[in-house]
Amino acid sequence: MTFSSKEAKSLTGKVALITGAASGIGRATALLFAHEGAAVTIADVNNQAGAAVAEEIVRNGGHAIFEHADVTQAADCQRVVERMLHQFGGIHILFNSAGIIRRASVVELSEEDWDRVMAVNVKSIFLMSRQVIPILAKVGGGSIINTASGWGLVGGPRAAVYCASKGAVVLLTKAMAIDHGSQKIRVNSICPGDTDTGMLRNEAQQLGEQEDRFLAQSARRPLGRIGKPEEIAQAALYLAGDASSFVTGTALVVDGGGLAGSA
Repeated sequence: MTFSSKEAKSLTGKVALITGAASGIGRATALLFAHEGAAVTIADVNNQAGAAVAEEIVRNGGHAIFEHADVTQAADCQRVVERMLHQFGGIHILFNSAGIIRRASVVELSEEDWDRVMAVNVKSIFLMSRQVIPILAKVGGGSIINTASGWGLVGGPRAAVYCASKGAVVLLTKAMAIDHGSQKIRVNSICPGDTDTGMLRNEAQQLGEQEDRFLAQSARRPLGRIGKPEEIAQAALYLAGDASSFVTGTALVVDGGGLAGSA
C-alpha cells in the first residue's frame, strides 16, 4: 500500500491519533487513515510493533510517529498529545481503539482483572478525550471514535467485565456527543463483531478451547464468517470523514449480522 499519490484522499490535511494501533483493528485503521492522507500518531504499549506500523507508513510515503503510551495513565495521554501537537501542529481525529478482554463470570473474575479491563476499555477514553476535546474545539471541531462491541449492546457468556466496559463505552459516547455537539465535535462508537485479531484468538486460550473450533463458532452469523480488521477500519474511516458529517452519538454495528436477530 502506497500512501503518497495524486488521487483524491478523504483525510488529506487531517491529523489522527489512534490508540492501540500496534495491532489488530488499530493497526489496520492507522494504515488506512495514512493511505487516505492523514498524518497519524500511533499510541501503544508495544514499542516494537507500534514503531513498525509507523515505519511502514513512512516507508510508503505517509506521515506517522509512534509514541509509547499506557493509555490508562493521565501523564502518558498528555505526553502523547503534546508530542503530536509538536510534530504535526494539530489534531482532527481521535480513535480510541485500545482494548482488552477477560473471559470470566463475575465469580471467576479477580478484582485486579475487573479494574484493568475497565481502565483500558473505559478510563482510557476519558483520559485521552479530556486531552483532545479542548484542541478540537479550538480548531472548529473534529471526530472522536470509540471502540465498543456488539457485547456493549447485548450480553455474552463469561464476559461480565468486558460487557460492562463496552456498555459503558456506548453510553459514554452518547453523553460526549451531547456535551460537545455545540463545539462541532462528533462522537461515535463502533461495535464490531468477532474480528480476526490476536485478541480474538487469545479468547480461545482464556476459555481453554481449541482455536479452530472457537473461530468456527465465532463465524456462526448471517454472513458466515468473522470480520477482518480492515473491514472495521473502513467503518472508522466513515466516522472520521465528511461522509458522516451529520452522524454523532451513534453505535455503529459492524458484525456480519451477528446481532440481527436480537431485540
